[in-house]
Amino acid sequence: MRFVPNYDRRAVVRYAHRWAYGRNPAFYDYEEVGGDCTNFASQCVFAGSGVMNFTPDLGWYYIDANQKAPAWTGVEFFWNFMTRREISQGPVGVECDLADLRPGDLVQLSFSGETFQHTPVVVALRRPVRSLSDVLIAAHSYDADNRPLSTYTFQKIRFLHILGTLIP
Repeated sequence: MRFVPNYDRRAVVRYAHRWAYGRNPAFYDYEEVGGDCTNFASQCVFAGSGVMNFTPDLGWYYIDANQKAPAWTGVEFFWNFMTRREISQGPVGVECDLADLRPGDLVQLSFSGETFQHTPVVVALRRPVRSLSDVLIAAHSYDADNRPLSTYTFQKIRFLHILGTLIP
């Protein structure tokens, strides 16, 4: 297994813009069964990494609506997979500060203050990044593209910087 800093941020942003207000027919739309935000975020990250991890239960993959890892669609599972310490195939990220975000990174929001419930994708930044209004996102569930992060009401927020991909 080797780490490759090959995350294609432009591909992530292109994909996010293309599908922010639509649904890619290659993927099931989970909007009516809990929300589609992390499914959309996973699709975007896959567009930039090109690598899935087919480890049952603990991986990050999508085959069809009924054959997917919990991390593909679940907000907390997604975070746990991306920030994992184990060496396993797939994209890898780290929690970061607001100023360290780049297009293609992700944000997670907690509306309740307890668990995190939403995963928007960063599509653009106004530099220097000084506030949430400088971060523009794309998302599903609350469909958006180029939406300032400051327009959300939430209790907690965390930022995920994708470093690259572990490949066999």
